[in-house]
Amino acid sequence: MSTRAPLNSQVSPASVISPAHGAPSCNVRELISLATRGLVAMFDADKQLFCHRLLRTELGLVREGLSPRYTIMTLLGLRELELAGMDSPFDTQAIYASLIRDTNWIQGIGDFGLLIWLTATFDPDQLGRLFSKFDCQTALDRYSDAQEARTMELAWFLAGLAHAAQTSPKLLSALTDLSVETYHRIEENQGEYGLFGHLSTKNSLAGRLRGRIGSFADQIYPIYAMSRFAKVFQVEDPLGPALECATAVCGAQGESGQWWWLYDARSGRVSSRYPVYSVHQQGMAPMGLFAVEEASGQSFKQFIYKGLLWIYGNNELGADMRDGAENLIWRCILPKKSQSKYWEMAMSVVRSPREDAEVGSLKILYEQRPYEFGWLLFALARNSETEPFLKGV
Repeated sequence: MSTRAPLNSQVSPASVISPAHGAPSCNVRELISLATRGLVAMFDADKQLFCHRLLRTELGLVREGLSPRYTIMTLLGLRELELAGMDSPFDTQAIYASLIRDTNWIQGIGDFGLLIWLTATFDPDQLGRLFSKFDCQTALDRYSDAQEARTMELAWFLAGLAHAAQTSPKLLSALTDLSVETYHRIEENQGEYGLFGHLSTKNSLAGRLRGRIGSFADQIYPIYAMSRFAKVFQVEDPLGPALECATAVCGAQGESGQWWWLYDARSGRVSSRYPVYSVHQQGMAPMGLFAVEEASGQSFKQFIYKGLLWIYGNNELGADMRDGAENLIWRCILPKKSQSKYWEMAMSVVRSPREDAEVGSLKILYEQRPYEFGWLLFALARNSETEPFLKGV
């Protein structure tokens, strides 16, 4: 029997404070337009891949590395933009075709899940061939991230299976058992307060120490994946854990709408607040919360809105995170003197930090990664009708 808090204990949207007169307000369509323009500088036309990051230096913006994973996330967002009837500056079908020619970059269940998700979106007729090539039914036993039950990566895999079943209904029965097993592995990482740890605490010493501390990504991707799984496979059970986690992270949301960085699944507390990442505010939180809204009928819009306002300057520094001249949204706000994140994780096991604990001086990290705009487009392109709500709150 579950010992988690009952679902009716969720934070009420009415408890969210509306922006005061003169406070920043956000325009969803403007964010979509900025993201679409900003991605151009992050694309390598010769390699047909998006970069790892765009970094501001004394010599200007510098593009570093290439990332197939970030390219997938960006393509998913660009396809949502196209499906919403808006123009894309890229030939997304050509980028997809180039990406799938070489799949040697796939190193785990998470990468495979993202590729399934992308194929379901761009070329669902190829799903059967993809499943055969990668022996999909044994993937949970072959990849190390699946064996360690890493929450984020398993969530990507479950999301991929759900999108495959949605776009190719003939695959639904063949994917049911695999999807259920993936769901259960993720669910085992959820603590009694609704929060997810990073990986299984059962398999190793590292897992017992590190496993209980989950990042925001370890919360929001399961919310998304379980919501899609419930809707596509028409099963109710996954909605419980998805709603519990959504309720927990919304209950922990900061006064300025911050989605905090690390969470202790065992204690139900925020274990490390910083950095606060723009992608969580503008893309990943809306992505997960809109999905659980769609599956459950329960609204999280006021929490989404509060998080978006952080981008516009309702944040710790009073700084607009957008750079209109460069068409970028800077990556995060973080302490000027940061401890190693691993030290923070280890210390969080033996202490319970207060939300008002002193963190010292803060700064902006002036870099951008393409997936940040990818998830923004994915979450907001077909939800741009929320703009009147945002203006009217």
